[in-house]
Amino acid sequence: MIGVIDMGVGNLRSVIKAIEYLGLKAVLTTSKNTIKKSKVIVLPGVGSFDRGMKGLEERGIKDTLIDEVLNGKPFLGICLGMQLLFEKSEEGRKNGLGLIKGNVRGFRGKNLKIPHMGWNEVIIKREQRKIFEGIPDKSFFYFVHSYYCVPEDKSLILTETKYGVHFASSICKNNIIATQFHPEKSGVIGLKFLKNFFKMVGCL
Repeated sequence: MIGVIDMGVGNLRSVIKAIEYLGLKAVLTTSKNTIKKSKVIVLPGVGSFDRGMKGLEERGIKDTLIDEVLNGKPFLGICLGMQLLFEKSEEGRKNGLGLIKGNVRGFRGKNLKIPHMGWNEVIIKREQRKIFEGIPDKSFFYFVHSYYCVPEDKSLILTETKYGVHFASSICKNNIIATQFHPEKSGVIGLKFLKNFFKMVGCL
């Protein structure tokens, strides 16, 4: 069972549908017990940093989520779900989950349209990762975000994307994989990414 956490931000149906398309059972949940029983945790979301953290806190699942990830459960964060892994964000005042050291910054630049929305190139930095098996370097994925993650440890960066600056568009740390792009909205390439992830964690 794949536990898809509902923070109360964004439309999560496309994530559920993508997972089900791969032949897996996905459950949208706000339950501590379901999170504990899930083989894999997926944390998707579109919205503000503080609202996402507030959603986890109000549902009483913040500490459970942290504990399960620290205990080695496979985790996939998508968009806001990637940003919340970090310690702080310029977008809000709340602390993040703190599972990744670093912060989240806002895009700046007179000529940049914000949010960064649409298809953009993903440059693979750590080619040894099976997560990008069969996915060509510089493939295009779909993005919707105004902030980007800056990990202290640059070796965690799987891919970079250029939008005013080169930013980390995906990261990996032990059992954690997280993407700023939306694989569930990125067509065939996105489904290949998800299939690779679920293969890596023993679900396929």
